[in-house]
Amino acid sequence: MKNLIPADDLLSNNKVECAIDEVTEINRSEHIIATGNGTMFKYGKLILATGSNPVVPPIPGIEKKNIFAIKKDVAYLQDLIGKLDKVNDLCIVECGFIGVEIAEECRRRRPELNISIVEMLSHCLQLVYDEEFCMNAEKVLKEQNINLLLDEKVDAFLGGDTVEKVRLSSGKEIKADMLIIGIGTAANIGLAEKADLEIGPTKGIQVNRYMQTSDNDIFACGDCAEKVSFFYGKPSNLKMASISTMEARIAGANLFSIRRVNMGVIGVYSTVLGGNAFAAAGLTSSQAIAKGYSVITGESEAVNRHPGCMPGGANLKVRLVFEAGTGIILGGQITGATSAGELINAVSACINKRMTADDIATFQTGTHPALTASPISYQLVNAAENAIGSIYIYIYIYIGETEKYYI
Repeated sequence: MKNLIPADDLLSNNKVECAIDEVTEINRSEHIIATGNGTMFKYGKLILATGSNPVVPPIPGIEKKNIFAIKKDVAYLQDLIGKLDKVNDLCIVECGFIGVEIAEECRRRRPELNISIVEMLSHCLQLVYDEEFCMNAEKVLKEQNINLLLDEKVDAFLGGDTVEKVRLSSGKEIKADMLIIGIGTAANIGLAEKADLEIGPTKGIQVNRYMQTSDNDIFACGDCAEKVSFFYGKPSNLKMASISTMEARIAGANLFSIRRVNMGVIGVYSTVLGGNAFAAAGLTSSQAIAKGYSVITGESEAVNRHPGCMPGGANLKVRLVFEAGTGIILGGQITGATSAGELINAVSACINKRMTADDIATFQTGTHPALTASPISYQLVNAAENAIGSIYIYIYIYIGETEKYYI
């Protein structure tokens, strides 16, 4: 394994002293931190970026050998890879981004390996995509002979000292001489709790919009810090590298004078499955409706070159979700060509600036035959244009007292 970010060089080149040790205590009244080897550091301002730890569910049999969570630990992951090369039946618990990406990597490494993914929801990637996009992802996984066990929960891990099978709540048992659990992470707040800093409702370090903790001289950012949703200001469990870096830039800028404000997490995702990109930002249609929004959507699909016979041409589909009354964008999903990974960042920028469908339909784009779709079929613009038509014919139809449909 290689460290892709040469952090030591990055710090030393910017005249930042790096001390590698474990911080064991924060003395807030004296503005001193203590480390494991007994060194003391005086601070004026302090940033906590202690990250997160994998969630390991208390499932019977979890203590058996060959059951791994995804930890940010090189030696641990090297052991996982070493064991992976010797097993026959791999089971992955969770069919979100971690689960599907691990499944694909394992398939590339071991083409003959029997791989199953267990997911308690009805679809893989359901927390990120609307049903059509989920089903497309499932099709790609099944084409790679990855067995999907949806609407299933793990009841127990069976075997002797080493795991041999997984029993599901349906009563079904599947062979598994190795388990990888990727159900999420929990904020690493031990040091903050010891320092008596306030902890938030999702068990992250409570911070304000400036990334300050309950102690004005201590900031927190990344997975260890509490999040709020960009859309409705309520606590959010999102933990992503892109969010962490955004929060770090805010915390760093605000250390000695307030310059930046965290407006909340949007959630921007992308992955590649079987050569097909799947990307999303913000809310799906179902998530928005569940939060009380009335929504309309617009879609556009076209080849990402013009003409489509240009080298690198591939299909690209965009779906945008808007609040029906105001036309403000709430989310977007893209699938197809790998250029989706960059285009979804543009969608996130539109969300961040609360652009309307009209704003997106009329903003100026740069196009080139070898790089993008034609300006008359540019997917982002046309998806917004198609949504605008729905806004003007938007009506409610009520059936009985509880059913509500949007047309």
